[in-house]
This record gives sequence, structure tokens and C-alpha cells, in this order.
Amino acid sequence: MNRSSFLTRFLLSPMASHKHHYPLKQKFKKAAVLVALVERQGVLNIILTERALHLRHHPGQISFPGGKQEHFDKSLQHTAIRETQEEIGIEPHQVEIIGQLAPLKTNSGFEVTPYVALVDNQLSLTIDDQEVKSVFEVPLHFILNKRNIHKQHLVANKHRPFVYCIHYQNHLIWGATAHILKSLQLNLLQNNHHPIR
Repeated sequence: MNRSSFLTRFLLSPMASHKHHYPLKQKFKKAAVLVALVERQGVLNIILTERALHLRHHPGQISFPGGKQEHFDKSLQHTAIRETQEEIGIEPHQVEIIGQLAPLKTNSGFEVTPYVALVDNQLSLTIDDQEVKSVFEVPLHFILNKRNIHKQHLVANKHRPFVYCIHYQNHLIWGATAHILKSLQLNLLQNNHHPIR
């Protein structure tokens, strides 16, 4: 899928969301991530990061660049762009925000808003090794293939919640990142029966 066909599908599709049940009194901290797509030889890829192994929370997990909203951020969109620049060095002028997906509430107490963006393919990454171990790209067409996103049921307190899991090369993508990718998939495939290329 190239830039033009992606824009057509994304901008004409309703937002996808997942409903989760949380205690009514739970307060969620605001956070934002950047679902950054870069075009390589006519194919869109999604930029993902592997979190540094020494981090206290979610070490080594696959994530989008992004993080908690700070008091000086003008908006959640600003949070996503600022955190992306800090973590992997993509400059704000290289980011074109084209929309957002439905916010996702996490078990760690965050409400995460994913911003979808096209980024300049001439970007030069600068990785902050205090936050990020590595950066890699997943072709969008891989994510849009329904066979590549699986449900994995867990057993916790007599409940059987599930998480989405995606195996790509030597990476396991799961949790909030996989949920956001599933939302993107649903957003692009809903009411659209044309084959993905």
C-alpha cells in the first residue's frame, strides 16, 4: 500500500476502537504515541522501537515512540511529536499528522492517544539509548493481513482477558502496541473489500 492509497482509506474510514472495562474511579494519566509511516520504494512501513532493557517499565518491549504528557506540552499531539524527537531523533518538520485513532486505556493507568503520521523518508534517526535499544520497520501490508494478528488469552483472577500478538521476524509485538496496530488495521479494512497490496 502506497502513500496515496493509505490516505484515501484512512481519511475515509471511521475510527476503530476497542472497549475495555476498568473501575469507574480509576484515573488515567494522559499519554500519546506516534504511529509513524514512512514510504520506501512505494511501500509504507510503520516505525517501531524496542525499549531499552534497563527501563523500569516494560523493558525490551516493542512500542511506538511516545510517552506521558508533560505540563509544558501544548497538546497530546505535541507530546507525541516531542517524544518521538527525543527518543529517535525525527524532527517535527519531518512529521505530517494526518489523524488519530481512538484512545486506548492501559492496565498501567494511562490513556494513550495514537497519532497517525507520514514522515519524511530522508529522515536520519538518532537513538536515545537511555530510552530505546533499537528501531525497526514493519511493512503496513503485513499488519493489514488479518492472519498476522492473533488473540492470546490470559488467565488472571478467574478472568480470561486477551491481548493481541504479532510475530514479525525476531520481534514479538503485543499489549498496547499490538492493540493500536489492530485498531489501524480495522480502520483501514472496515467497509473496504479491495485486496491489499
